[in-house]
Amino acid sequence: MGTSAAWAQTYQLIIKVSDEKQLPIEGGVVELFAKDNKTGNAISKKNGEAVIANVKPGVYELAASFTGYEPQRLKNITLTNADLYLEIKLKVAVNELAQVTVQATKPFIQREQGKLIVNPDASPTNNGTTVVELLEKSPGVMIDRNNGISLRNKSGVLVLIDDKPTYLQGADLITMLSSMNTSQVEKIELITNPSAKYDAAGNSGIINIKTKKVKQIGFNGNLTMAAAMGVHPRTNNSLLLNYRKNKWSHYFSYGINYAKTKMTIYALRTYFNAARSPIAILEQPTVFNNTNLNNTLKYGTEFAATDKLSFVFSVSGSLINRKARNTATADWLSPSGTIDSSIFTSSKSENRFTTGTMSIGSRHKLSKTQQLTIDADAARYDLNNEQYFQSDRTGSQGYTIGTLGNIPSLIKIFSVNSNYTQEMGRNGKLEAGIKTSKIDTDNDAGYAVSMNNGVWKPDYGKSNHFIYGEKIHAAFGMYEQKFKKLTVQAGLRYEYTHYDAHQLGNVVVKDSSFSRNYDGFFPSGFVTWEADSAHTFSVSVGRRIDRPNFQRLNPFVNIINKYTLERGNPFFRPQFTWNFELSHQYKQLLHTTISYSLIRDYFSQLFLTDPDGSLVYTQGNVGRMHNYTFSMMLTTKPAKWWSLNTEAIYTYKKLIGYVWNNYRSDISQLTFNMNNQFRISKKISAELSGTYTGRSRNDLQELLYPFGQLNAGFSMPVMKNSGTLRLSFRDIFKTFWMEGLTDFKDAEEYFIVRRDSRVITASFSYRFGKTTKAAKQKSATEEMRRVEL
Repeated sequence: MGTSAAWAQTYQLIIKVSDEKQLPIEGGVVELFAKDNKTGNAISKKNGEAVIANVKPGVYELAASFTGYEPQRLKNITLTNADLYLEIKLKVAVNELAQVTVQATKPFIQREQGKLIVNPDASPTNNGTTVVELLEKSPGVMIDRNNGISLRNKSGVLVLIDDKPTYLQGADLITMLSSMNTSQVEKIELITNPSAKYDAAGNSGIINIKTKKVKQIGFNGNLTMAAAMGVHPRTNNSLLLNYRKNKWSHYFSYGINYAKTKMTIYALRTYFNAARSPIAILEQPTVFNNTNLNNTLKYGTEFAATDKLSFVFSVSGSLINRKARNTATADWLSPSGTIDSSIFTSSKSENRFTTGTMSIGSRHKLSKTQQLTIDADAARYDLNNEQYFQSDRTGSQGYTIGTLGNIPSLIKIFSVNSNYTQEMGRNGKLEAGIKTSKIDTDNDAGYAVSMNNGVWKPDYGKSNHFIYGEKIHAAFGMYEQKFKKLTVQAGLRYEYTHYDAHQLGNVVVKDSSFSRNYDGFFPSGFVTWEADSAHTFSVSVGRRIDRPNFQRLNPFVNIINKYTLERGNPFFRPQFTWNFELSHQYKQLLHTTISYSLIRDYFSQLFLTDPDGSLVYTQGNVGRMHNYTFSMMLTTKPAKWWSLNTEAIYTYKKLIGYVWNNYRSDISQLTFNMNNQFRISKKISAELSGTYTGRSRNDLQELLYPFGQLNAGFSMPVMKNSGTLRLSFRDIFKTFWMEGLTDFKDAEEYFIVRRDSRVITASFSYRFGKTTKAAKQKSATEEMRRVEL
C-alpha cells in the first residue's frame, strides 16, 4: 500500500536552460519523453527555468533546443519521490545560420500560470500583418469600432510593450500598434489576473507585447518582405539585426509598412416622439479612403560589466503618416421615406504621429538569492492632425459650410522604478518594488469656419486648449511559496494618483481648471493545487483600476461629420474592478475557467443627442457591471500531422446604470476561436484558423451583432532552411465587419462598418549571419548533467 501511494504522487522537473557562459536562455523548448512518447513540455522563462509539473516517478529522457544552438539531450533521468532540479547548457552552433537545420518550434498558443502566450512565428497567417491584425485573431481579444480593446469579453486593457506601459489609449494606441510589424514580435502575453508587480491599471487584464531581442552569440539577422492585396495594395517589411560578443549585446530593428485601405460605414438613425412613433430619419453612408506610411526604429544594447552587474539601454522611435479622403451623404427623410433634404460632406485630413522613447536600467545580483533592478524610461509623443470639412446642402435652403481644424498634441512621459527580489529557500520568493511616473500633455485644437465660401472666421465654440498633468506613485510587495502540490502567491499594491487639468479660455469659452487626488490598495494572489498527474486546480483574485484617458477628460469637440461629434468629459472618474477566477487544467489537453467580475463606476461610451439633432459621442461612469464568464480551451493532436487549439468563451453581462434615466441591460455572449496547424509534407505546413463573436455588448447603449473571420495560410522553408516562403488568406469570406444598434434618448441608430479586411499576402523571410563559438567552460556539474548529440 505504501509503495502504491508513493507511486501515485507527482512531482516537478525544474530545468535550467543556459548557454556556455551560464547566461539564462529565455524561450528554450524543453520536452520530456517516456519510452519515446512525449509526456510534457515547457518553455524556459527569463531566468532560464522551465518547469514540467505533474510528473510521476520513473525513468525519462529530456530534450532541450533553441534556435541557433545545438540541441541537447539527457537520458536515463530517474525521478524518485521528490522534485528534481536539472541544468542543461546549450552550445552555440558553429556553422552559419543558413546551415542550421535543427530549429525549435513553438505552438501558436501556450499556457503558463496566469497567462496565455501567443507565438506569432508559429502561424503562417501572421505573415505581413500588423500587431493590430495579430491581436484581432488572438484568443479572447476584440477591437471595437471605437478602437477599444477588450480581453475575454471585458473592456479595459492595459497594453505593455516589453513590460512597459504605452500610456496611450483609443485611436492613438491603435495607430501606434498598426505601425508595428508582427515579424518584430517574439510573443504576446495575455494576463487576465496580473500580480502586484504590474501596474494596477486594466480591469480585464494586461496584453504584454514582447519584441525580439538578441539571444545568440555572434552576428545574425532576419529580413522579412511582404506584399499584400486587399481592395488596394499594401506592403509590410522589417529588418532585425543582432550582435552579441563577450560582454556586449546589441539589437536593432527597423520596420516600414505602406497601406492604402478603404472602409465604409452605413448609419440609419430614426428619431421618435414621446409615443415612440418615427418623426424623422437620417441616412448616412460614408466612405473612408486612407493612405498610411509607417516607419519604426529600435536600438538596444546590454553590457555585462561583471557576473553580478549588467546595464541595459534602448531607444526607439516611429514616424507615422496617415492621410484620409472621405465622403459622406446625409439624407433627411420623412417617416414614409421621402427625402426632405440632402447634405454632401467631403473631408480630408493628415495625421502625423512622431514617437520617441528611451530606457536605461541596471541589474545587480546582490547575492545568490538577491537581485535589485532599477529602470528609468522617458517618452515623447507628438501628434498633429489637420482637418478640412466641406458640407453642401441641396434644395431651396441650400448652403455651403467649410470647417478647418488644426489639432496638435504633445505628450511627455517619465517613469522610474526599482524592484527587489529575494529567493527564500529553494521554493520561496519575495518581491517588492516602488515606481513613480509623470505625464504631461498639451492639446491645442483650433477650428475655423466659412459660410458659402466666404471669409474664414475662428470657431471659438469648438476651439480648445487643454493642459493636463498627472503623477502616479506606487509600491508593492508579494510573496510566492511552492510546496509539494501547492503553490501560493499573495501580493498587495498601493497607488496614489494626482492630476491637474486646465482648459484655457477664449472669447466664447470660459477658462476653467480642476484637480483630483485618489488612491487605493490593490490585493492580488492565487493558489494552485496539483491534485495528481492529470488534474491541477487554481483560484485567483485581484482588484484593478481603470483611469480615464487624459484626452477623454478634455472637454474638446472633435468633428466626425456634419451630424456626429465627439466630446470629452471633465467629470470622468476611475472605475474599480474585483476579479475572481477558478480554473482546472486536465493534463495538457483541457483548460476550464469560471470567473466573475464586479465593476463599479463602469466606463461606457455614451450617445447623447444635441438640440439640433446631432449625435454626440462621449464617455462617462454609468453605474456597475456584473460579468460572469465560463471558458474551455482544448489543445490536442487529432493526428500526427494535425495540431488543434480551440477555445470557447461564454459570458453573461448585466449592466445597471443611468444615462438620461435608469438603464438596465443584460446579454449572453459567445466567443469562439480556433487554430489548426497541419504538416502536409516534410517541408510544407498549413494553417486554418478563425474567430467568431456572437451578439455582444461592451457599452450600455450599444448592441453588436455576430461577426467573425476565417483565415488560411501555408509556409515552406527554402534555401537550405535559411529562408521561409509564406502565403496567407485573411478573412476569406469577408465577414469581419461590425454591425449593431445604438440606443439614445428619443432616437436609435442602426450601423454597419465594413473594413478592407479580406487580404491575400505573400512574404519571404531570410535568416542570415554567423554565430561564434564561446570558449568552453568545464565543470563537474556540466559533465554530469549535459549529454551532447
